[in-house]
Amino acid sequence: MIQRIVVKIGSSSLTSDTGGLNPDKIRFFASELARLQQDGHQVLLVTSGAVAAGFTSLGYRTRPKVLHEKQAAAAVGQALLMQAYHEAFASHGTSVAQILLTRYDFSNRKRVQNALMTIDELLQRGVVPIINENDSVSVDELKFGDNDTLSALVGNLVKANKLIIITDMDGLYTDDPRKNASAQRIERVDAISDELFSFAGGSGSAVGTGGMRSKVEAARIAMRGGVPVFVGRVLEPYDLQLAVDGQGKGTYFDTAMNNLPVKKQWVGFHSLPQGRIIVDAGARTALLSGGKSLLPAGITAVEGDFHPGDVVEVLGTDNTLLGRGVVNYTAWQLQAAAGLSTEEVQKRVEVVRIEVIHRDEWVPLL
Repeated sequence: MIQRIVVKIGSSSLTSDTGGLNPDKIRFFASELARLQQDGHQVLLVTSGAVAAGFTSLGYRTRPKVLHEKQAAAAVGQALLMQAYHEAFASHGTSVAQILLTRYDFSNRKRVQNALMTIDELLQRGVVPIINENDSVSVDELKFGDNDTLSALVGNLVKANKLIIITDMDGLYTDDPRKNASAQRIERVDAISDELFSFAGGSGSAVGTGGMRSKVEAARIAMRGGVPVFVGRVLEPYDLQLAVDGQGKGTYFDTAMNNLPVKKQWVGFHSLPQGRIIVDAGARTALLSGGKSLLPAGITAVEGDFHPGDVVEVLGTDNTLLGRGVVNYTAWQLQAAAGLSTEEVQKRVEVVRIEVIHRDEWVPLL
């Protein structure tokens, strides 16, 4: 079956131990990806490596930590990265295209729709889109944090059949197998729990920013959007094909959810929330299990300054994030209406819709 496959490759898989691109690794991954495309699949590559590729060219001894130094390294490294990919894919008769994205591109519905149209056109033309965060202009407070998250958002956006996240570990373990010989690999995951996050730990590479924890978080985002995920190693020829076929060296994250419409993707994952609403246990159950809209009666607290049409986060009384939705009230209106019955709200506040968040504009994230 022809599939749309998003593959994410991190810095540690593309560079040498001291930084700088490893041409053999680039050629290997290009070969693996080109093979998938030649089998009829539509392939998208989300790649890290720009900062790692560029910092040695600027004379830095180690990966820079100051923002403007990282941006300068990315500006140099992105050109080197794309040149290497272009040459490697060309040897297989495959064309590539560069797409640089920022968090702002995803937070703006028109821009993210334009990005999707561009990607769709490239895939129809047999071109492999190579996607990276635009590190040379991104600012810390708006960054994805790592390309694991970016790959999950891209996977949801293009309604991928699979997201393959390549790492230097052969999957998720119950403990660090490098330190604990009795650690067990987790073969399949159906739901992501707090315990699973505790297994993931922190970052494991000096040249990248994303550890196993960020990959589990990316899997959670992709699964919620209806995209199954593989996290593991691709070291030898045909390993990528095995990962796609369900026989890879890693952990599979399965999902029974359907792909979300683009609008709900934007609400749930791409938008920048303007406030927070705290709800009681009854409203929590209604939102997560009952398929209901959020009414003022279930609200216990309101934070932020928002207006109708803005996206807000909804949390339980224990500060657990339940989801996001498009709000129909201003913040001051909701503060006045919180905890009141529908009849009382109609007497005190003039709003177009009584629902604080309608179920059609609500995305659960728990």
